[in-house]
Amino acid sequence: MIERVLAPNPSLYTGPGTNTYILSADGEALVIDPGPVIESHEIEIIAALGSLTPVGVVVTHTHPDHAPMANPLGVRLKVPVYGYTDGPSFRPDVAVADGQEIVFGGSRITAVHTPGHTPDHLCFRVGDTLLTGDHIMGGSSVIIEDARAYLNSLYLVRDLDVVRLEPGHGPAIDDAGAVIDQYIEHRIERERQILDAVANGAGTIGDIVDVVYADIPAGLRAAAVHQVSVQLKKLFDDSAVWFVVGMAEEQTEVRAR
Repeated sequence: MIERVLAPNPSLYTGPGTNTYILSADGEALVIDPGPVIESHEIEIIAALGSLTPVGVVVTHTHPDHAPMANPLGVRLKVPVYGYTDGPSFRPDVAVADGQEIVFGGSRITAVHTPGHTPDHLCFRVGDTLLTGDHIMGGSSVIIEDARAYLNSLYLVRDLDVVRLEPGHGPAIDDAGAVIDQYIEHRIERERQILDAVANGAGTIGDIVDVVYADIPAGLRAAAVHQVSVQLKKLFDDSAVWFVVGMAEEQTEVRAR
């Protein structure tokens, strides 16, 4: 059984808030992505556990909207904390590698290393469902740190042939294959849009943002600048553009090769 407990941390970046999941089987449970340290959310998680016996707290990645509650919750529940690696306000008791299984009751989840959003990102498969963290989000695209790694990770999860996605933000997704294909197509199209913008005279990252992200809210412009710089790094490595790698500023010059 999978139960969702929504954290009260809505924002432009988190949507309605972080989805914490309680996975249960045969009286035992795992808590996935307990989120930020918010007392009311901790109380809700413990209430949702009810009579279940918790056996672990698991995080998909170490971003502050997913991981900081994990260690204190693990202490309170007296269970180990699982994750890929250390991060801000997070330290796993058990480091989880790609393909590793975590058992609860008569069931198990399997870790799938999906770098791109972050280098440490994990999805977790349980049966025909994939808990996607921030790799795929309901109703939104994803901010990424490595465009090539992210695209490769999308291909990886597509090949898992899961049926349902339970994302770290937003509603559950039943047509998993179609949505993963849409994410892949979106990334490829975004790359084309950036190349077209440069070919048509966009000479800076800011110019590209003006063309490619023309309709974004003002509060997300910094994220768009970051996204363009990340995509440009892949295009630089592909010898498609020239720019100063690592300079994620509006005034950073870009030109076609």
